[in-house]
Amino acid sequence: MRIGKVPENVLKRAVFRQIRARQSQAVWGPGIGRDCAGIKLSEGEILLTCMQEAYVAAGRETLGRLRLSGQEGQSRGVEPFMTMSALIQKCANNLAAGGARPVAVMLTLLLPETMQEPELRALMAEAEEKCQELSIQVVGGQTRVTRGTLLPMAVAAGYGAAEEEYCGRLAGAHPGDEIVLSKWIGLYGTALLAARHRERLLERFPGFLVEEARGFERYLSILPEASIAWAKGASSIHDASEGGILGALWEMAERAGTGLEADMRKLPLRQETVEICELCGENPYLLSSGGCLVMTAPDGAGLAAALEKEHIPAAVVGRITEGNDRILVNEGEIRYLDRP
Repeated sequence: MRIGKVPENVLKRAVFRQIRARQSQAVWGPGIGRDCAGIKLSEGEILLTCMQEAYVAAGRETLGRLRLSGQEGQSRGVEPFMTMSALIQKCANNLAAGGARPVAVMLTLLLPETMQEPELRALMAEAEEKCQELSIQVVGGQTRVTRGTLLPMAVAAGYGAAEEEYCGRLAGAHPGDEIVLSKWIGLYGTALLAARHRERLLERFPGFLVEEARGFERYLSILPEASIAWAKGASSIHDASEGGILGALWEMAERAGTGLEADMRKLPLRQETVEICELCGENPYLLSSGGCLVMTAPDGAGLAAALEKEHIPAAVVGRITEGNDRILVNEGEIRYLDRP
């Protein structure tokens, strides 16, 4: 297995099938495409929790210099790197996609032996700044120095409060629902590539394009669109931060046990993503799409209009279908979406 996500079939066999203990208060457990777990605290009140991990840096400048021994030249290795700010935001996004209001986060930091106190202080300062922005609190965690990592790694466990009515919708989309995307695909992956290959990109593109792409992290929050989608009766919401937009579409359909049909020409792309992916040899449809939210609703056009009214770009890109066929249409050509 490569660094990154464990293959879906391995997850099912080696992880999910080994989890047999059940507890009546656990209303939502592990599964493909599920961003959160749910625990019933009282009548009508659900605690949602999620977990994310990444090699981390304080700020975009440091992020652009990160390297893992043996990973040079393997572009897929760029995805585990995050700023502390982005990691906290990703946790909050997962909670919002589950219908929760983010409340708290616990942080575990695994530090290399070469880590210095000023670097640790910078990581925590950035985490605290993001928490203040999101009105959430760091409520605990662990800090350890280990020989097992060459770069600082953070594990963030997020907690949020949700109304019980939302958990009934977490089973997923229904045939006939339309698929709506917010903002653009490949946003976070583009920001990572622009940070890591800045000098190379500046040899080809004007500075304003490169700097704009490096700043795509500002689009990472999906909290506003998630709130609107739940209020407008969305049947499912999925954060597209891992596996690219094609992975997100697959996971959404797999969770619901349905098929889908999506028009590749309608998937929203920034020109900066197109240019940078071409130069770096990346596929924008497989690039980390943090900042893009995948939603399904009976009235996709109505949901998209509600998002646009709040100045959030949105597009209807397809629909949920009966059966298990996941189909991509591109200028009349049809192909089946492969298991990511």
